[in-house]
Amino acid sequence: MERINPPELGKPSGFSHAVVAEGRVVFLAGQTALDASNKIVGEGVVAQFERALGNLLASLRAAGGSPADLCSVTIYIVDMADYRAHAREIGAVWRRLAGTEYPAMAGIGVSRLWDEEALVEVQGFAVLSRG
Repeated sequence: MERINPPELGKPSGFSHAVVAEGRVVFLAGQTALDASNKIVGEGVVAQFERALGNLLASLRAAGGSPADLCSVTIYIVDMADYRAHAREIGAVWRRLAGTEYPAMAGIGVSRLWDEEALVEVQGFAVLSRG
């Protein structure tokens, strides 16, 4: 996998501008902070992000991948101001669970998610190396 960050676009922080990969594609459904009993858990956006990302990574591991295989991640955010206010903490969660290599990413503000209590949803795709 090759992460491409052209200098004319400015240095990215917490994402890559482009990712080139070859292999088996794994599409990962949007994950919120649902627990095993399908209840939203976690007080606040940081705790919910941690659970949602953990759920996404559990799906990826079940498909035979790892965080390093993520090519693209989209984060749907109910309260963008709250998310941005906790950006450092959310970044620390990302680094602890997924490492320091970043996929192409987007954060999109939404009015609400499927589960009304959900503050964030994480969706993505990964490419597993051939072999």
